[in-house]
Amino acid sequence: MIMTDKHILDQLYAVVSERKGADPETSYTARLLAKGTAKIAQKVGEEGVETVIAALAETPQKVASESADLLYHLTVLWADQGVKPEDVWNILAERQGISGIAEKASRTDK
Repeated sequence: MIMTDKHILDQLYAVVSERKGADPETSYTARLLAKGTAKIAQKVGEEGVETVIAALAETPQKVASESADLLYHLTVLWADQGVKPEDVWNILAERQGISGIAEKASRTDK
């Protein structure tokens, strides 16, 4: 089933969360979660690099494919860390309409 709803990341996060208790022998997501935060973060980094490489040397379709891999692994990291998509959406909403330069300058966690 292809999900094309605008809330696809919310749906993906729900599936990832459901797999937390699944058998690592039958679920890649469960296997990745069982390996822990360091492995999940490593995968996010790898997929980020692959997305960058695709942007520099591949087709837009390859960039889209690598971006999908990156977003999947990011949702696994969120689930591992207890971050819900709405936590991210709320931060993005707070930043909406603010200059990126001004927003970055206002951060207290510099």
